[in-house]
Amino acid sequence: MRRAFLAVLALAAALIAAAAPAQAQNRFWLVNASGVTIQEAYVSPSRLSNWGPDILGATVLPAGQQVWVTPNFGDCILDVRVRYANGAEDTRMGVNACRLSRIVFGGGAGASIGGAGATISPAPVGNPSFTFVNQSGATIRELYVSLSSDRNWGPDRLGANVLSPGQSVSISLPAIGVCTVDMRVVYMNGASAERRGVETCSITGYGWR
Repeated sequence: MRRAFLAVLALAAALIAAAAPAQAQNRFWLVNASGVTIQEAYVSPSRLSNWGPDILGATVLPAGQQVWVTPNFGDCILDVRVRYANGAEDTRMGVNACRLSRIVFGGGAGASIGGAGATISPAPVGNPSFTFVNQSGATIRELYVSLSSDRNWGPDRLGANVLSPGQSVSISLPAIGVCTVDMRVVYMNGASAERRGVETCSITGYGWR
């Protein structure tokens, strides 16, 4: 009888273990190889349109240092954004954090997102062109992107089109040694927003939220 009871307990324990969700494997090292202090860092699931709180809180991430990131959600596909002390920003979109061990910001052409069989390299150094992704949750009626060295916005990048939430558009910019761009969007309700001095030579995609 006792042996049968123990067998039942063992079976129940096995069933509970099988039903329990696997522990999230989306933890990683955030490495600052940029040469500039990272003032803020944000990590969010790619399925969401908001970044959430600054994961560094009251601290910063000096150049050459790293911090262990443990997201409070189980998603594998993440977006990561950092803001440097000089105001520039850098973003990694759609990173599979369950297949890597570190995300490196900066470091020139050698910088990468690496892990178990996964390596994602940023855009070539000196090329400010990128893909603009509308993650704001609102339709964008007009989009202006220019190098920070330019004195005017230039033409509306959307022309007669609009950019719905989740859609993207390729932004082609001249590679003349300028790596920061200014962006301005106008929504369907007439509201507008701007971001200036965004560094795009080391990224391939920028999510507007």
